[in-house]
Amino acid sequence: NTTDSPVAVETLDDVPEHVLRGLPEDVRLFPSAVDKSRLGVWATKSILKGKKFGPFVGDKKKRSQV
Repeated sequence: NTTDSPVAVETLDDVPEHVLRGLPEDVRLFPSAVDKSRLGVWATKSILKGKKFGPFVGDKKKRSQV
């Protein structure tokens, strides 16, 4: 008999305020389509190829750290 531990679900309350302020206007955080316990980045309309966002705010991470 096994019991599964509840999985912590990431919410907007877990996201630092500077991250929310730094999102482009057509980008939102909603539950991930890949991992329901995490938030995912969703576009509210099409984003053209080559579109640049910025300035970057926060700590830069290496690809292996994310």
